Amino acid sequence: MKIKIDDLSGGEVIKLLEEHLADMYATSPPESVHALDVESLKSPDITFFSGWVEDKLQGCLAIKKIDAEHIELKSMRTSNLARKSGVATKLLKHALNAAIELGYKKVSLETGSQEFFRPARTLYEKFGFTYCKPFANYKDDPHSRFMTLELGEVF
Repeated sequence: MKIKIDDLSGGEVIKLLEEHLADMYATSPPESVHALDVESLKSPDITFFSGWVEDKLQGCLAIKKIDAEHIELKSMRTSNLARKSGVATKLLKHALNAAIELGYKKVSLETGSQEFFRPARTLYEKFGFTYCKPFANYKDDPHSRFMTLELGEVF
């Protein structure tokens, strides 16, 4: 899989992000949805990665700068055709290694507490993420789980 920094101009990526937002609103109350729309993902504080096999989009993941040492993972999504094929693992390894190369020391994320999000939580746990209190501007929410990881060695 080729992973690249994406400018969010391609139709496939936009469609995948629209599916992501639709799923978030279908599984969580609106006030508990923290997924970003395409325009928000174009912020200069965000690096957006997309993964491709030939010309087929496999998935995406973004990193958002919180401060000079801390980033947040955003918009992790695997295409329906690529589910359970290791795409999420490859994207996560790539994003974490990119964060290390950029000098970040800590990465955090917010994900849902519902059963729908169990595969994502399991993946993050395998990478060593631990549950934590809300970070940045997040508040306690029964529909959210917060996780964090101190960065060190390359993945």
